[in-house]
Amino acid sequence: MTSTSAFTSTRADAAAPSKGARIAGLIVSGLVVLFLLFDSVIHLLNTSQVQEAMTDLGFDPSLNRVFGIVLLVCLIAYVIPASSILGAVLLTGYLGGAVATNLLTEQPIVSTTLFPIYTGIFVWGGLWLRDLEVRRIMPIRRG
Repeated sequence: MTSTSAFTSTRADAAAPSKGARIAGLIVSGLVVLFLLFDSVIHLLNTSQVQEAMTDLGFDPSLNRVFGIVLLVCLIAYVIPASSILGAVLLTGYLGGAVATNLLTEQPIVSTTLFPIYTGIFVWGGLWLRDLEVRRIMPIRRG
């Protein structure tokens, strides 16, 4: 069996999400969107807390609105069903930048540095629970 046929059979074996899985996926995705929307808004508002935090991370506080806009664009792509996979990829890149920044500034590992990874797991997990196409490109293999 060639790798192409193995890929094809794996794709064909992907089960459509159950109603419960779709609801759970919508809840997980909704919570992650609310959290990231809040983060985007506070960056757009350029609050004093965000200015201080960004300065501590080595960023010019004048970039806060740019971060907020970039995150908002990624979120919009994630929320629109036709572009949700693209949105998840973009959010993964954004969150990866947060991990790199936290590593460079020697933030606590479990509570701060890995937090964007936890968030990314929820971004993709919510999408996997509710979207057949994501299940096809990222199947859970047994055995």
